[in-house]
Amino acid sequence: MSMIKVENLTFSYPSSYDNIFENVHFQIDTNWKLGLIGRNGRGKTTFLNLLLKKYEYKGTILSSVQFDYFPYPVADKSRLTEDILQEICPLAQEWEFIRELSYLEVNIDVLYRTFDTLSNGEQTKVLLAALFLNEGHFLLIDEPTNHLDFKARETVSAYLKRKKSFILVSHDRCFLDGCVDHILSLNRANIEVQSGNFSSWMVNFERQQEFELAQNERLQKDIKHLKEAAKRTSVWSDRIEASKYGNGSVDRGYIGHKSAKMMKRSKSIEARQQQAVEQKSGLLKNIETAENLKLFPLLYYTNTLVSFSDVRVSYNGNIVCDPISFIIQQGDRIVIDGKNGSGKSSLLKLLIGEPIEHSGTIKIGSGLVISYVPQDTSYLKGTLSEFAKENKINESLFKAVLRKLDFERIQFEKDMQDFSGGQKKKVVIAKSLCEQAHLYVWDEPLNFIDIYSRVQIEQLIKEFSPTMIFVEHDKAFRDALATMTIQL
Repeated sequence: MSMIKVENLTFSYPSSYDNIFENVHFQIDTNWKLGLIGRNGRGKTTFLNLLLKKYEYKGTILSSVQFDYFPYPVADKSRLTEDILQEICPLAQEWEFIRELSYLEVNIDVLYRTFDTLSNGEQTKVLLAALFLNEGHFLLIDEPTNHLDFKARETVSAYLKRKKSFILVSHDRCFLDGCVDHILSLNRANIEVQSGNFSSWMVNFERQQEFELAQNERLQKDIKHLKEAAKRTSVWSDRIEASKYGNGSVDRGYIGHKSAKMMKRSKSIEARQQQAVEQKSGLLKNIETAENLKLFPLLYYTNTLVSFSDVRVSYNGNIVCDPISFIIQQGDRIVIDGKNGSGKSSLLKLLIGEPIEHSGTIKIGSGLVISYVPQDTSYLKGTLSEFAKENKINESLFKAVLRKLDFERIQFEKDMQDFSGGQKKKVVIAKSLCEQAHLYVWDEPLNFIDIYSRVQIEQLIKEFSPTMIFVEHDKAFRDALATMTIQL
């Protein structure tokens, strides 16, 4: 057993005014399967990079293990996959690669194909297999699910559960529950390490927040009552002291004693009040609030919005899915399911008018207004103000939605190229939420999005019931929202 010890860690990026970490202390056992969670922009990937010694920092990080990082950068993807894996793990035998791939339900013929012919999901799996064969190395896994379909996520989660140890950054609740035994949470005010999976951590976290909210409410009432009592007692003391004079012959010594006693009582109440204020100041530092979002979908004049009839998507003349027929009706929330490369995103792009090669018929209702969230956000650049103007959305509303999605005001002045993956995804979701539409077409909207925002978006869709068709592999999200599944 060895430990990763973090002591007095302080770090900020040169372009940032705020510290990502400030005097942080914690330790991690290298025998743990650790889930690393936290809001977007809270420093999850940054922490992995600090372990990899990519940045200079103040404080100390002590470890006796060698770190590997996923996603592993493959420079030349035109080489044979087997050669690339051998480069990653030179001591591994071919039978070991085959064994690992069998656990991941990958056909061994991928070893003898060039890496660029593998799907994104296959690339993820083979790289994980090779990295785990590096004996004595400790693997840092950064959001592996973004290129995995629904079934592949279950497979990779089960695969990770077989492994001895790792640190895993993920926002997929079911995926985390399937493979981790400890949680490291980057909270607003501190960092906590807890035994158990994500669900058990979430139960404990919510209980703590409920306790602190109740405690805060009680202390607020106590402080109010104590302020009133202290004021009354102080007034009584002053009146008694004043009665020593101008009232003829009185026992001034007795009255002075009584006045001093009342003043002492007032001071005691003030001390209790200060103690209550100090107790209150220690509460709610990690409270995670998620303000309710709003959406105002348009009502279409007929029940049927879109119909697909025997539609098949093709790439370079090669058909990638069987003929598919279905209709989208008012109030439907349809999830498109299928393996990577089966044409899910292409079906959505056909809806927004992109020239995707296909056969069959798609009938889109006259005057239908569609709001689209793309899977890819790499094109985002410039300021949020410029983005709002370019997309003809209300800038104030747009930024208000982003604030509710946990954007700090300082982000409003930054170039979107410098945003994290989750922050970029929130930009395109916020744009969609600012658009009134008959149909919302969302392509993997939750990639990189933190858990709290996922729940926030779920609640929004439940409340306003927009007509939607979407691709998403987060099981909890699908189970909560989908009214129909179209299988490719």
